[in-house]
Amino acid sequence: MFSVTVRDHIMIAHSFRGEVFGPAQRLHGATFVVDATFRRAELDEDGIVVDIGLATEQLKAVLGELTYRNLDDEPAFAGVNTTTEVLARTIADRLVERVQAGRLGAGARHLAGITVTLHESHVAWASYERDL
Repeated sequence: MFSVTVRDHIMIAHSFRGEVFGPAQRLHGATFVVDATFRRAELDEDGIVVDIGLATEQLKAVLGELTYRNLDDEPAFAGVNTTTEVLARTIADRLVERVQAGRLGAGARHLAGITVTLHESHVAWASYERDL
């Protein structure tokens, strides 16, 4: 399996519900380094997994819908704890929508899957992997 990863970041505010979150139940900020990995079994006719430029642009566009926002105020997250895991799934699903809409080029239609990893720090991160 071949893969290509592009990276960006987001800065968000949010809070959590539930005793398990301790002080994070209060509104707080978070900055995540975000990696999006695109996978496929065989390279396309140009010898690539995906156009890195388009992948970078589309990751930036998806993250632009989240960054500098209080996720507690976003209708898409009403009633949802926006944990690192939930955000990884959300970003992956939104990238898949863009792949299916052709925004990553025709070759991206043959991708096998996407993994999105959100790095909370240099020692902790969470990922969501899905097939296409």
